[in-house]
Amino acid sequence: MSQTFVVARVGKPHGLRGEVTVQVHTDDPEGRLTLGARFATDPEQRGPLTLVSVRQHQGTYLLGFDGHPDRTAAEALRGTRLLVDDDEEGEVEDEDAGWREDDLLGFAVVRVDGQPVGEVSALHLRPVQDLLEVRTPSGSVVLVPFVEELVPQVDEEARTVVVDPPPGLLELGE
Repeated sequence: MSQTFVVARVGKPHGLRGEVTVQVHTDDPEGRLTLGARFATDPEQRGPLTLVSVRQHQGTYLLGFDGHPDRTAAEALRGTRLLVDDDEEGEVEDEDAGWREDDLLGFAVVRVDGQPVGEVSALHLRPVQDLLEVRTPSGSVVLVPFVEELVPQVDEEARTVVVDPPPGLLELGE
């Protein structure tokens, strides 16, 4: 059975010629984000989308899509997820493949002692270390480096992420 995975999520428009920023969710952006690549989308009615331009600017991918020639058209794509099937993505059951944002969204976040912290609202993939975005009950957002020392456990069955933050980290979002 084929599964669908998010390659990237469209962010804000960049410039006037229809380019958008994207948050990359693949470990092979050079292989996935190529001219002519065609993506199914979520929401489905915004696609499919075909890449007509790809470049990086200050470490951020900027993409242009067929049929979206200007800033107004690009703005309509904000929040769109670019999708591929697992047979296109390659072997996805690798133990060390890491976590995908879709795997973690909505997980409860608790301290080692069980005290509630909030809920996973995003996963930001970065070159050095990923950041777990946690929305607290007060509505503030805290970014927790997604490293084993600070996130010692992810329990898929219980849909819980255990964090062991240094003093002050969770108060940064207040």
